Amino acid sequence: MKRNFLKSMLMLVIVAAAATACKDKDAEKKIAALEARLNDLEGKKAAQPAITPAAPAPETKPEGPIPTFEFQTTEHDFGTINEGDVVEYQYAFKNTGNAPLIIQNAQGSCGCTVPDWTKEPIPVGGTGFVKAKFDSSGKPNIQNKTVTVTANTWPKQTVLRFKAMVTPKSVSNPTK
Repeated sequence: MKRNFLKSMLMLVIVAAAATACKDKDAEKKIAALEARLNDLEGKKAAQPAITPAAPAPETKPEGPIPTFEFQTTEHDFGTINEGDVVEYQYAFKNTGNAPLIIQNAQGSCGCTVPDWTKEPIPVGGTGFVKAKFDSSGKPNIQNKTVTVTANTWPKQTVLRFKAMVTPKSVSNPTK
């Protein structure tokens, strides 16, 4: 009796999950796991279909006029700086595309890099900037950092790079 009750409950859970799942991949995985458990309880050894997550569809180039970045440079070398120095560099660009360019975001590769950028749309032929501010505190030796710019261009992301050789702070001897 207890086994029949357990089977009935599992079947009810499977039906309820199937009815509410639609195309939810997590729900499909749960249903498959419940079906496997039900088969185990019934003593059946059913082959499990492999569920693989769907790969995200590659982005396609949008149709119509597209803005285009033309940076003067996408790399900068700060040279040798002292640990604790805060340095910045402004990457200048021109919109050489066929539509106004809008920067949605700029993200530094770590918390030591803070970007700033032109916030208003840049018209065709107009110029703008992306500024990278680097705080070298706690970052001795060679540093290679990036700023990833997301805009309405194709491709959507552009990576700007900079490097610096950070001279470590000297360690002072403790007094006795």
